[in-house]
Amino acid sequence: MTLSVDRLAPHPDNPDDRVDGGRWPDVTRVPHVPLRAAVAERLLRRAARRRGLRVELPHGRLLAPAPAGAPVLRLHRPGAFFHRVGESGLIGFGESYQAGDWDSPDLVALLTELAVAPETLVPTGAQWLRRLYVQRPPAGELSTPDNARTNIRRHYDLSNELFALFLDSTLSYSAALFPTEPGGAPLACWENLAAAQHRKIDRLLDLARVGRGTRVLEIGTGWGELAIRAAARGARVTSLTLSAEQAELARRRAQQAGLADRVTVRLNDYRAAEGEYDAVLSVEMIEAVGRPFWPAYFATIDRVLAPGGRVALQAITMPHERMLASSGTYTWILKYIFPGGQIPSTEAIRQATARHTSLRVAACDSFGPHYAQTLRLWRERFTDRAGEVADLGFDAVFRRMWELYLAYSEAGFRTGYLDVQQLLLTRGEDA
Repeated sequence: MTLSVDRLAPHPDNPDDRVDGGRWPDVTRVPHVPLRAAVAERLLRRAARRRGLRVELPHGRLLAPAPAGAPVLRLHRPGAFFHRVGESGLIGFGESYQAGDWDSPDLVALLTELAVAPETLVPTGAQWLRRLYVQRPPAGELSTPDNARTNIRRHYDLSNELFALFLDSTLSYSAALFPTEPGGAPLACWENLAAAQHRKIDRLLDLARVGRGTRVLEIGTGWGELAIRAAARGARVTSLTLSAEQAELARRRAQQAGLADRVTVRLNDYRAAEGEYDAVLSVEMIEAVGRPFWPAYFATIDRVLAPGGRVALQAITMPHERMLASSGTYTWILKYIFPGGQIPSTEAIRQATARHTSLRVAACDSFGPHYAQTLRLWRERFTDRAGEVADLGFDAVFRRMWELYLAYSEAGFRTGYLDVQQLLLTRGEDA
C-alpha cells in the first residue's frame, strides 16, 4: 500500500460535514510524516492480525485477513489516519475519528478489544518509538488555582442543556449503582438509572453517616443532587464548585426542592475551603485535581474535618503501575475532554493520605462494571439525541469527540483498565 495524505474532504457518508478550522485547528490539519505513517500502518496490520480486528479500507479492501465477527475499524481516509497516528499516537487516533477519517459499526467493541493489554499493541522492541510522539501536558493546563477554573469551564460549562440531553433526571454525572443479578452483573436500563444514582448517593451518605444536624462539605457540586439529598436528611451542606453553570443550576434546584436554607453553593476552589465539618464528600472530583496537587487536596480535607468526622469519596481508579506509566503523558482525553486531570490508583490515594494527612483509608468498595453500564446508557442517549445536540450549536466534530469519549471510557471499564471505588477515610481512632 502506498500512503498519501488524503485531503480533508467531507466524510463520504456526510458530504456537508466539514470541519471548522478555526475551532478545531489540529483536527483540520493533516500532518505529513511518511516514515512515521508507514510505521503506524505496520503496527496496525500487526495488531489486526494478533487481535483479530477487521480493518476495512476504501473499495472493499482489507488491511489484513480477519475472522468473521471481528471488531471493525473502517478507514475512510487511510492516508490521513496513518499520518495522524504516526505523528501523535493516540492523540492522532482520536483526532482522526473527530475528522471522520475512520469509524466503526460498533465503536465500543473495537475500543474494548484495543483496551485489552494496550501496552502490547506496540512490540517490546519498538517501545522507543513512543519518544517520537508522546507529549507532556502543557504548563497552562496544570491544575493550579489559576488554571483549575479554566480547566473546569472547558468541560462543565459547555452547556447545562447539553448534559441534560443525555443524563437522567438527577443530573448525576458519575457512576450509578444498579441492582444486580444473582451472578453480580448490573441490571441497567434507562428506566432505573435515576434510582441507581440515588442508590450510589445514599451509600456515600451512609458511609459518611450523614443525618440530621450533620455539617457536610461537598467538594465538586455537580448539579446539586448529592447536596439536595443530604439536606433532605436534615444535614447542612456547603458545596464547592468552579463551574458557574453548575453553581447556578444547583442553587435553583435546591430552591425548587425547598432546601435552599440548608444548601450553600460556593464558587470556590477546594483549596479555599473554610470551616469545620462532620462529613466531607467528593464524587469523582479527585481525577480533576491532578497528581501534583493530591497532597493539597487531602490536606485540605484533613484540615476542615472535625474530630470524629468521616470522609466518603467516589473515585475513578486504575492499576498503580498503569497510573505511574501514564502520569505526565498528554493524552487525547486530557487535550479534548478533561484538561489537567489524572486518574489515581487506590495505592496512590493510600500513599498521599499517609504521607500528608492524619487520614487513612478505612474501607474501599469497587463497582467498575456498573460504570460501564452507566456510560452505555449515556452514550446511547447522546447518539439518539444527536439532532438535539446539533440544535444547541455543537458541530459534527464535537459530537464525534463526545461519542468517542463515552465509548472509550466504557471500554476502559469493560476491560478493567479502569475501575470506580467508594472509599471511606477516617483518622483511625475515629472509625
